[in-house]
Amino acid sequence: MTQKTDCLFCKIVAGEIPCYKIWENDYFLAFLDIKPINLGHTLIVPKKHADDLFDLPVADLREVGQVIQTVAQMVKTGTGADGINIGMNNGSAAGQLVWHVHLHIIPRFEGDGFKHWPGREDLSVGDFETIQAKILAK
Repeated sequence: MTQKTDCLFCKIVAGEIPCYKIWENDYFLAFLDIKPINLGHTLIVPKKHADDLFDLPVADLREVGQVIQTVAQMVKTGTGADGINIGMNNGSAAGQLVWHVHLHIIPRFEGDGFKHWPGREDLSVGDFETIQAKILAK
C-alpha cells in the first residue's frame, strides 16, 4: 500500500499508532474516532493514501459503498443507535483536519444534542437556477 510517512492515518494503517479497530479488509480499515461526537463514532479509511475524495482512485470509490453499509450496520447494532449519520469532509473549508480520505460513521440517539446544519430559507428561484447552470457548465 502507498503510504505517506507524515500521515496520521497511514501510521494507524501500518500499525505504528494503535487504534480501536472495528473492521478491516485488504483495502480499508475502520476504527473508533478518538474524539467522537457519540461513543461508537467510527472512521473508515482506505489503506492506500489519498488526500481527499478527489484524490481517491475510482476503484476504491466503487468498493467503499459496501464497506460503509457493513460498518454502519455494525455500529448501529453495537451501539443500539436510533440512526446513523455518514459524513466526509473534503478540504479545510469543509472541516477536513487529517489529509487522508476518511468517512465518519456517527451513531445517533434521540435527544443526543448533536445539531445538524441549518437550511437556508433566503434563496430565490433565481439563486437555484444560477447555481444549477454553473454546476452543469463544469
